Amino acid sequence: MEKVSFGAGCFWGVEHAFKQLSGVSKTTCGYQGGQTDNPSYEDICRKETGHAEVVLVEFDSNAISFDRLLDAFFFMHNPTELNRQGPDVGSQYRSVIFPTTDEQKQISQNRIESLGPTIVTTIEEFGPFYDAETYHQKYLDKNPGGYCHIGPHVFQALKSGNY
Repeated sequence: MEKVSFGAGCFWGVEHAFKQLSGVSKTTCGYQGGQTDNPSYEDICRKETGHAEVVLVEFDSNAISFDRLLDAFFFMHNPTELNRQGPDVGSQYRSVIFPTTDEQKQISQNRIESLGPTIVTTIEEFGPFYDAETYHQKYLDKNPGGYCHIGPHVFQALKSGNY
């Protein structure tokens, strides 16, 4: 199993989107990329910690390639919006990749370069990952009508492999 973290706006929808992919074994909402130990959701919302809302994706690289995860990542959000996705605004909603291997990092860099200069997605070192509070985990499963900046058509496309 390999791991990587992605930030693409509010983690509720990002987590739900990655769960649709065959080959993804586990998804966990959390916080990464900041300077505070054990931040809370309230800390993140006050924009004092530097963390992004991210989803830690554990995947079987024999079942889904890292390239295919990047396809899904760039399909599910707008990587040209700096520090926002839809109505969610702030650096905690930045478009970011936290690779765990040099290969993931190089593939990510190549993809961003190939997409052109309007892409604001950053690549950050995979540092401490802090699980988000329990009520954030699998949020859209527990609250099917809950808020999400990712539309249902995206979830359907990811589930069917048409992305």
